[in-house]
Amino acid sequence: MICCTNTNNALFFTSVDEISEEIWQSLNCESNIYFQRDFLKSIEKNHPKITFSYIVLVNDKNEPTALASIQIIDFLIDGIRNDLELLIRKLKNIARKLHIFPNKKPLKLLIAGNTFVSGEHGVFINQNQDKKTIIKELAKAILHFVKSDKKLKIDAFLLKDFINESLFITDELKDFNYHPFSVEPNMMLKIDENWRNFDDYLAAMKTKFRVKARKAFKQSIEIRIEEVTAENIVNQLPEMTNLYKKVASNADFNLGDFNLETYKDLKEKLDENYVLKTYWLDDKIVGFISGVINNKSLDAHFVGIDYQLNREYAIYQRMLYDYIEIAINKKLNILNFGRTASEIKSSVGAIPQDLTMYLRHKKSIKNRILKLFLQRIQPTPFQQKFPFKK
Repeated sequence: MICCTNTNNALFFTSVDEISEEIWQSLNCESNIYFQRDFLKSIEKNHPKITFSYIVLVNDKNEPTALASIQIIDFLIDGIRNDLELLIRKLKNIARKLHIFPNKKPLKLLIAGNTFVSGEHGVFINQNQDKKTIIKELAKAILHFVKSDKKLKIDAFLLKDFINESLFITDELKDFNYHPFSVEPNMMLKIDENWRNFDDYLAAMKTKFRVKARKAFKQSIEIRIEEVTAENIVNQLPEMTNLYKKVASNADFNLGDFNLETYKDLKEKLDENYVLKTYWLDDKIVGFISGVINNKSLDAHFVGIDYQLNREYAIYQRMLYDYIEIAINKKLNILNFGRTASEIKSSVGAIPQDLTMYLRHKKSIKNRILKLFLQRIQPTPFQQKFPFKK
């Protein structure tokens, strides 16, 4: 265990289990599922290739003020894909020639955030704290953490994902030579308080989009949807994993592969707060959805799709409507669809929420070049749809 207080007023831990009950109680962060021990432990337990660490910031009285979830991964620059494939390929080549990224070995990347979830789920700040000060202390603590363990050999640091309203705080990272950039936005749907059921949602739509929804339900009428439980998940996981990999391989930006074995723990620990459903055609799984219910939000997690059958049976379109129906039935306020497939998500009512990341290279000269590289990475453009009546 690495656990020490230093001049940056920080404690370092290498596992959730090492953080004391006293610290958890002082932070009072577990009303947010993403900072619950069960959730963090489930991710940690099922991803042995990732190095997990946790930073707890403390004040002068040794009282915890913030918690940051740290993951260290091997990131391949080829993990960045975009519709502008030719441009990205050129940028990759330039980055390699300038030795920003290694030629053959992956980049050793330290991430403060959640590798497998979009949104501000990596840094928890206790109430009544100066958030700008906390961000500065976190940046110092990360540097101290890396310098104190020579075995880490970190190439770069990434802090993710911050909404626009937080940028006046997180822009303090620029003073520590971090460079902001954006990839795909989170597509977010606000659930209207007047939608008591899915029919109310359909009634709020323009005719064109309502017809499209009814067509998707007609196409998918043969599909059977089943709840995945802690008891029946084992037999379904192999096929779910195959379907997930097909979707992940199409993503424009992917920091790492999610191990679906994690679903066993999440379903067991979070129960009804973790949504998991499989889509069947006869005796074959052709898709699945997963999601986290966190306070008054439903956050779509990963999905799997049989692309060969998707067009004929409108599998993905049906999944989007099912997410919406779940959110309405559970009387939630927000549905976060996450990144990817922005246009089709906008056709069901979602709007883009920009998410900013901050990246810095460990070496100063490469970091200055990195800034130019990041300025070229832009979210994939898409045509925003407006399906609701005014």
